Amino acid sequence: MEEKIEKKSTWKAGNAPIAVVLITLNEEHNLEGALDNLKGWAQEVFIVDSFSQDKTVDIALDHGVHIIQRKFRGFGDQWNYALNELPITAKWTMKLDPDERLSNEIKKNIFDAIQSDSYDGLEFNRRWWLMGTPLPIYDRVLRVWRTGKCEFSDVSVNEHPMVDGDVKLINGVMEHLDSPNLHHWIQKQNEYSSSEAVASYSKPELSVKPRLMGSSLERRMWLKHHFYKIPGRYQLLFLYFFIYRGLWKAGKVGYHSAQLWTDVYRWKELKTLEMKITGRISKEIIHGPGKPDSRVKQAIK
Repeated sequence: MEEKIEKKSTWKAGNAPIAVVLITLNEEHNLEGALDNLKGWAQEVFIVDSFSQDKTVDIALDHGVHIIQRKFRGFGDQWNYALNELPITAKWTMKLDPDERLSNEIKKNIFDAIQSDSYDGLEFNRRWWLMGTPLPIYDRVLRVWRTGKCEFSDVSVNEHPMVDGDVKLINGVMEHLDSPNLHHWIQKQNEYSSSEAVASYSKPELSVKPRLMGSSLERRMWLKHHFYKIPGRYQLLFLYFFIYRGLWKAGKVGYHSAQLWTDVYRWKELKTLEMKITGRISKEIIHGPGKPDSRVKQAIK
């Protein structure tokens, strides 16, 4: 059941006619910085929260953003709900993850591109971070579009925005700060690789048709589809990250980052193999203590 949460304050509209949308689950460690980064710039900010247990909701309410809670059924489903059901009034919409930050340069370039009114979507480069270190790896992301001109691929993970119209690549870099520490990063990647393995075991359709000679997204889908058939794939993948993508420039952090990202692919393959052997989809095991059960006597000592 969807539940709207009453705000403690009101978001003060910034100078850019853009609604920034985030989806959250236990993002206390990221959300304060993300919302501070948007102040004075975004006209509106919306959050769809998947019932966080930390202070995510408190932070959102303190900043006066429009927040609702909704059960998470998959990334594509959550984003399409956000675009179709949130009361967005700004002429432009932006997808932002809580661990991403916009530089002043890219804020200005987005604003200028919006004012030119010549395109329907905007994409730009995002820089990866790990262990508190900026890495020499960038990926191109499509994050801004005219409100009503976008829908997301209906997949459980690795969702993609699909914009109806012309898309422009603009200058500037968005920082992807990722996790505050390796404990959190490994926990997040463990959950991500499990979701990917379930999707692989269930054999759903890819978000776009894989084509070796197609767009960058279609090429990624082609590689994703054929990767697990390649001999020596993990040695090649490490070299891809470390040499071809340039992680060697980041020294020791770059070397270990290449190892860690390679491991995530390995985890997905092993988890998929386990499901094929056992014939059942893996379910999350609950860890750590919970609340006292009123049906059971509680020890005082």
